[in-house]
Amino acid sequence: MHAIDYERATDPAHALRLAQDQHTRFIGGGTNLLDLMKGGVERPLRLVDITRIGLADIAELGNGGLRIGALARNSDTANHALVRSRYPLLAQALLAGASPQLRNMATIGGNLMQRPRCPYFVDTAFDMCNKRLPGSGCAAREGYNRMHAILGASEACIAVNPSDMSVALAALDAVVQVAGPRGNRSIPMADFHRLPGTQPQSETTVQPGELITAVDLPPPGFTRHTYYLKVRDRASYAFALVSVAAALELADGVVRQARIALGGVAHRPWRMPAAEALLVGHRLEDARSRAAAALLVRGAQAFKDNRFKIELAQRATVSALRRAGEVA
Repeated sequence: MHAIDYERATDPAHALRLAQDQHTRFIGGGTNLLDLMKGGVERPLRLVDITRIGLADIAELGNGGLRIGALARNSDTANHALVRSRYPLLAQALLAGASPQLRNMATIGGNLMQRPRCPYFVDTAFDMCNKRLPGSGCAAREGYNRMHAILGASEACIAVNPSDMSVALAALDAVVQVAGPRGNRSIPMADFHRLPGTQPQSETTVQPGELITAVDLPPPGFTRHTYYLKVRDRASYAFALVSVAAALELADGVVRQARIALGGVAHRPWRMPAAEALLVGHRLEDARSRAAAALLVRGAQAFKDNRFKIELAQRATVSALRRAGEVA
């Protein structure tokens, strides 16, 4: 690691003033950024410590929703009474991620901004990675790509978003609150993460110098029938091969609303409203769930090591929907 400057912000406005150049990074828990710095992937010249600027509260909104401060810890959020009772899908997803030690350090804002764990990106020994070296190529396309994307990928990048939390937030229609030099913005989760396209180095729509301040959840609508299913190589401290956030509203066994988001398959959490609409107005039966799952992965492109993900994503979707329907 090279020498860096370190500054401790006292409030959000101070943090924004300190971060108005491209070589500065905010640091909260540091569970992703510090690893990337040690490996030489991220090379900021200055770190702005935001751990003492507030933004850690979890509070009800006037519309009945919930605001989670960007510096709330993952573990605190997962175990918060209002999150557990009103948004159990989010609690399940948070507890499926990383390890207890990491969840005790990681923050909600940092989780949203974590970068892909593609080995060709995080290991600077590889000189082909369009995320680190734009225009150099994507080594994963011809290399070992078992963990990589089957949906929304491009010639430039086939990495996947590693966050469990983001998959649940996508299913719940969360909104990310951002502050910056041009004022405040509200970014729906559907627009927060980018597909790689020709600029895979840009993973979110957060602009340089902007700071995530909170995540807003809408009034609770999916409290009884939700399930987060994470399929992975081992039961702890492993990223998803495929994950599914399933949320249902049922009345007399008939689906009134449905949300399905996939993780581990794309550069962002993957949703397709048309697949969800297939379930609405019908009883939750495996045949209809299979049809929705097939639509959800329509257009999937597999590579030599991850072809299994196409069927796995469909089977996992059916299983998650079935389990969500059973929860009461």
